[in-house]
Amino acid sequence: MKANKYNRHIQIAILYFGVAALLGLLLRAYAVFPFGFNYKYIVHGHSHIALLGWVYVALTTMLHYLFVDRKVFSKKYQCLFWGTQGTLIGMLLTFPFQGYAVSSILFSTLFLVLSYIYTYHFWKNIDPVHTRRKSLRIVKAALIYMIISSIGPWALGAIMSTVGPESVWYRLSIYFYLHFQYNGWMVLAILGMFMYVLERLDLELHQKTFSIFFISINLSIVLSFLLSALWTNASIWLNILAGLGAMLQWFAFVRFWSMIKSTVFKLKLTGKQKLLLKTVVILLTIKITLQIISALPYFAQLIATYLDLTIGYLHLTFLGVISLGILFLSDYFKLIRLSNLSMGMYLVGFMLTELLIFYKGLAAWIKWPVFKEYTTVLFSGSTLILFALAILSYQNYRKV
Repeated sequence: MKANKYNRHIQIAILYFGVAALLGLLLRAYAVFPFGFNYKYIVHGHSHIALLGWVYVALTTMLHYLFVDRKVFSKKYQCLFWGTQGTLIGMLLTFPFQGYAVSSILFSTLFLVLSYIYTYHFWKNIDPVHTRRKSLRIVKAALIYMIISSIGPWALGAIMSTVGPESVWYRLSIYFYLHFQYNGWMVLAILGMFMYVLERLDLELHQKTFSIFFISINLSIVLSFLLSALWTNASIWLNILAGLGAMLQWFAFVRFWSMIKSTVFKLKLTGKQKLLLKTVVILLTIKITLQIISALPYFAQLIATYLDLTIGYLHLTFLGVISLGILFLSDYFKLIRLSNLSMGMYLVGFMLTELLIFYKGLAAWIKWPVFKEYTTVLFSGSTLILFALAILSYQNYRKV
């Protein structure tokens, strides 16, 4: 397949990102000038298009571009890609208007099935040149976590028909899905592709050195899921195991840095790429630190009480670590071109909204006042993100 087709596929992913941002802006607008729509339905549409439209399409496109044998006839991949787009458009036309209903559940179910087929297709058609690469092991683990995360949505149907949406199992199944999507599938896929970049610069790792990292990162992913269950006020052992998972994640990334630091400085990056990479590293450090803090019983209860702290963390991970990581890699592989204007607007909008969301959560905790223009400024910050993505889409559409 020609590279420009992959460029188009990344552009489609960015369009989904823009749609998700537009739905997010609609949610922000509700507090500024309320109008008639079902808020919960829009949340469902926003989250599905963000995770499955933007991130899934971008990651699977890049993984196919980097690791799949180019001699393999691409018709199967094309069918998978466009079939997936059909399910995403179906979700976009149903979730915001119906929430979880027969049609939206059908489209999301079909999406899951196609994601399994993609994983099988990828696994069977890996270019033999990558067989011994450490980056491939990380990417394979990422795909496994993507499959594992789908246990959450499958479980929802059984939970809804038995114990109902008010049970703790309903929330836990959603958190299970989100955790293994964010911390397993998405972060590991980005990490694997970054390792691929370094391996092209002749990064060589001893098997034992890599194994320590690989085992620790996988253990941390599994154990840190317990952070999502601390709100249930279970045994203190849950806090201990969750804290161990968070600490292991810190250890794993420190280990990762020690493995790659000599090779990282050989990378020939543009100024924008350097800024993006440094930003992702800083945000990832903040993310892991927040996870360690959240294992402490007092802060676990605090986070469960003040929803804005949870939303701030999720947006930090998704809009920061994951989305900026994808934009960095897409630009590095020349699948898109980032302009100073689009990147600057995105970063300002992201930082402004993050500060405001976390401020509101902390203000509720410490009993600080929330200034009168809060919702308007938050809406404006979200507008910047949408405009940045619109500019990015337009500029790249003209260049390909």
